[in-house]
Amino acid sequence: MKRTMMSLTGAAVALAAVTGVAALAAPGGEAQDAAGAGTRMPVQRSALLCPAPTSSEVGETTYTAFAPKGAVAGAAKKGTAQLLPASTLKDTGDTDDKGDKGNGKGKDGKDKKSGNAEAAADDAASQVVPPRDNKPVVPLQGAGKPVTATAGGSGAPALVGTADGALAPGWTVQQTTSVAAGTGRGLLGLTCAAPDTTFWFPGVSTDRDRQDYVHLTNPDSTQAVVDLELHGKDGPLEAPAGENIAVPPHTTVPVLLSTLIGTPTTNVALHVSAREGRVGASVQAADAKLGSDWLPASADPSPSVLLPGIPADATSVRLVAVAPGESDADLNVRLATPTGLITPAGLETLHVKSGMTTAVDLKDITKGEAGSLVLTPADGSKAPVAAALRVTRGKGDKQEMAFIPASRPVETRATAADNRAKGSTLSLVAPEKGKDAKVKVTASAGSGGGTPVTKTYTVKGGTTMAVEPPRPEGLKGSYALTVEPQQGSGPVYAARMLALPQGGIPAFTVQPLPDDRGSVVVPTAGQDLSLLTG
Repeated sequence: MKRTMMSLTGAAVALAAVTGVAALAAPGGEAQDAAGAGTRMPVQRSALLCPAPTSSEVGETTYTAFAPKGAVAGAAKKGTAQLLPASTLKDTGDTDDKGDKGNGKGKDGKDKKSGNAEAAADDAASQVVPPRDNKPVVPLQGAGKPVTATAGGSGAPALVGTADGALAPGWTVQQTTSVAAGTGRGLLGLTCAAPDTTFWFPGVSTDRDRQDYVHLTNPDSTQAVVDLELHGKDGPLEAPAGENIAVPPHTTVPVLLSTLIGTPTTNVALHVSAREGRVGASVQAADAKLGSDWLPASADPSPSVLLPGIPADATSVRLVAVAPGESDADLNVRLATPTGLITPAGLETLHVKSGMTTAVDLKDITKGEAGSLVLTPADGSKAPVAAALRVTRGKGDKQEMAFIPASRPVETRATAADNRAKGSTLSLVAPEKGKDAKVKVTASAGSGGGTPVTKTYTVKGGTTMAVEPPRPEGLKGSYALTVEPQQGSGPVYAARMLALPQGGIPAFTVQPLPDDRGSVVVPTAGQDLSLLTG
């Protein structure tokens, strides 16, 4: 009897293990098609969140939605994809009725972030402003052709969207905002992201010249509770006002980071963690001299980090890295150029202390050639790091900045949704020497018409290839690019730069193109009655 019970327990554990693999593989799409491991299938549902694009009255925003054709065998024939306006919580950085700015207190004077979750929820709910309308934004009717919409001024809300069926695999939405004047002037681009429970943003700032807002958006029908942690060069910064932030259902909450700490600080890493529920998180950074752009979340902390797509004409590059684990990180620093991997002068290795940020000014590291920064463990270091670059183009009062966070490799496919007739540069990076990457790049039909075009590139191992991507024949409107590594290809990373000059200012934005996780490996399960024998 005892042996039978033990065997049944073993069977239960084995079945639980199989179920666990399926649960872990599905959201992340990290499972590989190993022999006998399972079958790759398209995802059935996708969720994306877009933050409110701008507070500027002179801002003009374009939304572009796209779903690629021919996702995976077995995909659904029909589907839906659309975004709906979210409600907004009054800006926590705004001045309240008593003239106190950023004190973290509600109208009743209670500290809404002191740990009293119920009081925080009640106070947040009382400040929710519903959207002006509930009309769907950029709804897709089919795959293979982008759909666009525009919004002017500061009234565009945050968006919460889902896609299902045939449109779920690879569904991508880009919001591109042009601000002609003011502190936030410049070109701001962001690929709307999926909700999650944790995000790292190296490179934020609470300096007097910067206004950095983190936008927290809750896609679900239950409240989310979020903590904001800031890490500086000496470790965690005291920011009690960043604790226990309530994000009501289907609502976005903008938080001005400078209201969380008392001392202006540059080169900070922000950690967003949801203790309840899940959220979308993006940082909008505005600099008094360098313009503005979105800082997307870095790829999950890892011992190896790659930051793709530094423009050839970058006049200044700053690296900010944080080691969130319990151990210091030691990294080899290499630049993948068009001709191979090189070591930047004076920066062979980088040491990042546990819980602290390290910032390095790389100046004009690219020297007129496009490149990508490759950070790998030194001396057997296994400590994970998150990292991002602030990249500047132009000189004097004609400068513009953009951010490049660490990215994930393109395993199956990646997409850049908003490309114009001119101004796009595609960077493809094969980081491992001796492992060339063969990549198929497809330009979709245009939003207003045009015929798709496909071109294949071979990227030599250890190099970055920056190209003007293919354009659809007879292009009208904007178009999407899909990047697909070919069978037998070495690892590849990708990024897209969109440059739209503004009156002599080289306005630009860079979006890394991680794998779209449009398919997952479903484990193959079968009966094994031997588990039930004693």
